[in-house]
Amino acid sequence: MNLGWLAARPPFGCAVLGVGIGLGVASAKSSEAIGRNPDAAPLIRNHLILGAGLAEGLGVLSLVVGILLIFLTHP
Repeated sequence: MNLGWLAARPPFGCAVLGVGIGLGVASAKSSEAIGRNPDAAPLIRNHLILGAGLAEGLGVLSLVVGILLIFLTHP
């Protein structure tokens, strides 16, 4: 009996939860920073895009790990 699908649930859940919370906090703080200092908006926006890309990359990585846990079986 293959229980890989059961082992794959925590990585999927952590990926969605972690990325969602992280991106929400990052965009809230960047909006707050732009509101305080509008002249620094391009720099803040660049940092936000870089951080969002890294967070999404970690989410995709945990998605791949979850898929591997589903489809790869060990004897």
